[in-house]
Amino acid sequence: MGMGRQGGSQSGMWVATTELPRSPGHTFYDKLNQLLAEAGFDRRCEELCAPYYADGTGRPSIPPGVYFRMLFVGYFEGLTAQRAIAWKCADSLSVRTFLGLEVTAAAPDHSSLTRIRQRLPLEVHVQAFQWVLEVAQAKGVLRGKVLAIDATTLEANAAMKSMVRRVSGEKWLAYLRRLAAAEGLDDPSDEDLRRFDRKRKGKKVSNTEWASPIDPDARIMKMKDGRTRFSYKAEHTIDLDSDLAVTAEIYPGDTADGESMLMSTAAAQETLAAIGSDEPVEALVGDKGYHKIESLAVLREVHGVRTFIPERQDGVRHNWRDRPAGDKAAFYLNRRRMQRARGWALSRRRSEYVERSFAHTCETGGGRRVWVRGIDNVRKRYLLHVAARNLGVLMRTLFGVGTPRSLQGRLAVLYALLAVLTHHYRHLLTAYTRPTRAPALRAGLRTFVSRVCFTSPAAPSSTGC
Repeated sequence: MGMGRQGGSQSGMWVATTELPRSPGHTFYDKLNQLLAEAGFDRRCEELCAPYYADGTGRPSIPPGVYFRMLFVGYFEGLTAQRAIAWKCADSLSVRTFLGLEVTAAAPDHSSLTRIRQRLPLEVHVQAFQWVLEVAQAKGVLRGKVLAIDATTLEANAAMKSMVRRVSGEKWLAYLRRLAAAEGLDDPSDEDLRRFDRKRKGKKVSNTEWASPIDPDARIMKMKDGRTRFSYKAEHTIDLDSDLAVTAEIYPGDTADGESMLMSTAAAQETLAAIGSDEPVEALVGDKGYHKIESLAVLREVHGVRTFIPERQDGVRHNWRDRPAGDKAAFYLNRRRMQRARGWALSRRRSEYVERSFAHTCETGGGRRVWVRGIDNVRKRYLLHVAARNLGVLMRTLFGVGTPRSLQGRLAVLYALLAVLTHHYRHLLTAYTRPTRAPALRAGLRTFVSRVCFTSPAAPSSTGC
């Protein structure tokens, strides 16, 4: 066979469409498109978005199904920014096949995602999120009787150095320059101000005094990695029977957990009622940050929900004389539930399911940093991000694979198993042919099982194998 050489230029100006490269497709995206087609995804999206477009006027827009699919690709491929999503859709032939683009058609630009997001209201994105839950309920996956709640922080698209005082509009550098002048520093440079700011004592910023001029809805909060940034609060309500997110609410970063718990629970009940669920929410599981006596009473008396929330170990003695009778009953009923075996079991499941939803959505899914401004825009983007995560959970339940990258992990596990089998085959065969083959064979099998289960030979049962 002769060696091929890189050509210098294109041989002709015209290329037949039959000669253009075509992708064999991706198994995950093919299965996902099959699931969406069975549920009538594109027709439903066009019905939702039709009132916000002029019929027969102007150039046809990007199909709504393509818009939602591109945002799903952002989660499945772990892309944070719209520019990265648009580049991936233009570069990957398998993703283009998933979007349903023609061979000669150009992929939508990142600015198209912005224009469509601004055109479509928040209600359309909420209905698209609920549609995924409707599909899960039709497949018999979603139940919604026992919910778990937790929250995390999302870094906003606003820099700390751009913040200004709410009352006077004074910028941060001007504020530092005034403090430096009071300390005796004459005409300091910007680098001197930063050095002065790092060394000064009592450095604190408050949301009551400072705000971001480009994103007023963001709040100053400490992130998970210890940095102080403008941020939002994302709160998930997870169905503990199916691992599906029933709600994904966005609040300002300084919203207390005890207050947002009531709003998220009401939103979860509305969502389940909107998709036609017959089973009411019976229990809500949270961590100790959600333990607020007034909220426990409201959940019990108004929403009819039993709570499983551990108490804070702060040693405070409550005076029930000045409180309503419902507060005392809700407090002690919640304490009694947490002392039982079911309360401990639900708390363990909450830690597993809710934290895993944040790991998938914010870390591997690329949702920790938001690149849009305004709480409504963040809600639109994050809702579809979590909707894609729900699609991944549904795909994992139905087909065994939840993301396109899961197939690579399965191949790696298969290769590892083949390597272990090849390594131990000779030892097992030798042990079987010896007169004292039974003890050696059992020892070889024990070693093999321990290697496959990734545990030590001394404790092969720690993984349940």
